[in-house]
Amino acid sequence: MTARVIDGKAIAAALRARVAERVAALGYRPGLTVVQVGDDPASAVYVRSKDRAANAAGICANTIRLPADITQLALLAAIEGLNADPAVDGILVQLPLPSSIDTAAVIEAVDPAKDVDGFHPVNAGRLAAGHPALVPCTPLGVMKLLEATGITIAGARALVLGRSGIVGRPMAALLLAANATVTVAHSRTRDLPAECRRADLLVAAAGRPEMVRGDWIAPGATVIDVGINRLPDGRLAGDVAYQEAVPRADAITPVPGGVGPMTIACLLENTLVAAIARRCG
Repeated sequence: MTARVIDGKAIAAALRARVAERVAALGYRPGLTVVQVGDDPASAVYVRSKDRAANAAGICANTIRLPADITQLALLAAIEGLNADPAVDGILVQLPLPSSIDTAAVIEAVDPAKDVDGFHPVNAGRLAAGHPALVPCTPLGVMKLLEATGITIAGARALVLGRSGIVGRPMAALLLAANATVTVAHSRTRDLPAECRRADLLVAAAGRPEMVRGDWIAPGATVIDVGINRLPDGRLAGDVAYQEAVPRADAITPVPGGVGPMTIACLLENTLVAAIARRCG
């Protein structure tokens, strides 16, 4: 058995094209503002990618760059200004923030209707309750990858490895809403390899390079690798030992080129959804 490789670049490109078509039909350009605090090089590269993708889709993208030593009060005031700006449909605060800033307070300051990251407690609560919400972009991207690949979720035994509020918890909620039987595993899970082997669908989001070994994967399982880790030799690796997993899995996402491109594509879709909801009711 050799796993099918799920081409996240191609699926993301198709999603971006659909978003661009819908934006063109609106008669106005949705507005997306990214707030970047400090000059972290990795964040700067990612923000530029977001700007390019948004503008290519017809979304009016703007980045506010603030100094790393900004006070929390000043940052919250900047966000309040964006909340009140009718031209801004989506607000994204680039993480991580400096240690002097209370990240939770900043996330909660964003208007939930403009929270295109899907991190606000209101959106998290609506998702957990099964109500419509702006959904975190990476888990949403995983669901769209599965849909585009024709992988059956309903009835599947799904294991989500990781319990963060950014990926693990919303991922579990989305899979549960799609009628999977969901287990959330983490570093304190007893006999983690055995739990993984029971899964028809394994979503790895633990943040540890190549943590999931090939013999942790059930033959014929679908493996979605959310991790992206920089190794000492400069290579990028996911949370799954890819070469070990390919002979066992039925389908697998590569790193890079799997889940990553979907995150930005889903950000664009979230901005479109937020704009329509705000302006059209």
